[in-house]
Amino acid sequence: MSHNTLSTLVSRRTFLRGLGLMSASAALAACAKGEQTATTDAPMPLLAIIHTNDTHGHDVAVEATDEVKGNFSMAAVSALKADWEKKGYEVLLVDAGDATQGMPLVDTTSGAPAMAFMNACGYDAMAVGNHEFDWGVDALAANEAAATFPLLSASVIEKSTSKPRFTTNKVFELSDGTKVGFFGLTTPTTITTTSPKNVVDFSFLSGEELVACAQGQVDELRSQGCEIVVCLGHLGNDDIHEVSSKYVLENVTGIDLFIDGHDHQEVNEEVNGVLLVETGCYLHNIGVVAIDEGVYTGELVAAGTFEGIDGSVQAIIDDEDARVSAEMNVVLGSTPFFLDGNRAPGVRTQETNLGDFCADAFRWTASTELGYEVDAAIMNGGGIRASIEAGDITLGTIKTVQPFGNDLGVIKVTGAQLLEALEAGCQGVGTDKPLGAFPQVSGINYTIDATVPYEEGPTYPDSTYASPAAPGSRVTIHDVGGRAFDEGETYTLAASNFLCLGGDTYYAFREAAEAEQPQTFGFDYEALVSYLVEGCDHDVPAQYETPQGRITIVGA
Repeated sequence: MSHNTLSTLVSRRTFLRGLGLMSASAALAACAKGEQTATTDAPMPLLAIIHTNDTHGHDVAVEATDEVKGNFSMAAVSALKADWEKKGYEVLLVDAGDATQGMPLVDTTSGAPAMAFMNACGYDAMAVGNHEFDWGVDALAANEAAATFPLLSASVIEKSTSKPRFTTNKVFELSDGTKVGFFGLTTPTTITTTSPKNVVDFSFLSGEELVACAQGQVDELRSQGCEIVVCLGHLGNDDIHEVSSKYVLENVTGIDLFIDGHDHQEVNEEVNGVLLVETGCYLHNIGVVAIDEGVYTGELVAAGTFEGIDGSVQAIIDDEDARVSAEMNVVLGSTPFFLDGNRAPGVRTQETNLGDFCADAFRWTASTELGYEVDAAIMNGGGIRASIEAGDITLGTIKTVQPFGNDLGVIKVTGAQLLEALEAGCQGVGTDKPLGAFPQVSGINYTIDATVPYEEGPTYPDSTYASPAAPGSRVTIHDVGGRAFDEGETYTLAASNFLCLGGDTYYAFREAAEAEQPQTFGFDYEALVSYLVEGCDHDVPAQYETPQGRITIVGA
């Protein structure tokens, strides 16, 4: 077996461990109290923790090409687990969240197939990711009930009870009695990265409360005799610092390993003396942390470097893939050129031709098919999850571009609210942290001056984003619906209900929705289908070969 180590040994930390030993931090604390700690020369069993994150339904193997980065089948995860067991390791298999949404394979039945695949692989635990909430609380509960492993999160609090909504931690006992404890954390940005209606009943701990929660989990697991404590987090390490995995590691003692997800980064580094690992996303890699006598070795196994497949798991995947493909392979139209849905540079940083097409689809559908007098439309860049290659466009293509199942909405906003929303949505432009809020637009022309720093005002209620201190300082709106922009005018916009209800940085729209509830209709992806089939007669017009020039960026 070839194991291509993209990130080799990063952390070699030998702890005062053995059968019955506490962690180094716990042992030092005990000494300070005058307590005695047991000692033994008996070695711990070999342990391998195999981990995945942000698979997003990419459970079918894709071979790498010059244009496409390859990924494993979920069946390879099961085979890799068996491979490490043959080497003499005890294996724990875990996932750091966002498994139930993202591709038609899992989306068509609200994430249920992802649970079936993971059950077949023998997963031991999973962190609750923000996109686990995308199908609503009932679907999330159904997926949780279907899983043969616990969904872990100590930081999602049910408002009605003030208690954690999910199982907070799980202890595993190795063959010699050594206990390994896992606890879960979920990103507080969930309140702005999924539809607000799906999370209205929950609060998500952040900042000092998140740190206190994590420390409490560590202390609880230590009190249960865990020699190894692992945080299985869905936080990301380069997001808003006060909600990141690095923030937790800088402020919590007693964590031995942090397995992370959320920001789709490949990470294998030491933070405050603790190994922090993340595989990237989409099963491009499978992560392995081997633990041998207190030595932690982190490795990323890249797609194409391990050939194993668990045939029984693959059969389950193939059956579901065949069912979904029959539905998704219906050809709706075609495009003679590439439509750019890349993240950055792309839909999160600048106007793209696919951003124009999606925004136009919203506006066309709301006005032509639904009969509203719509001035403009906004499509947040983070709602566009894939590019469209030149050639046929299938239903599966459309649902891959817009997989979230949001409703199409129509909302009335003032010019002042629109300006605030665009100012907030463009705050990542000119920085190294592009945001999914970036506004792709139809019927709006605006300019972003990236030479002017974004100035934060007060943090929005129930949000991790700060409001713009001075709307209009970076963003200038020139016209809306063909008329000169006026902050005092009221405009009718088409957008997903995610934006209409204040998702991402669009809190100004939530304030508008509180004054007059937005009208909502069918799924947002259906607007793309209607526009392609009816509005464009199945073929993407030549005008979309390049961006339309609706957004001007100065100094980026």
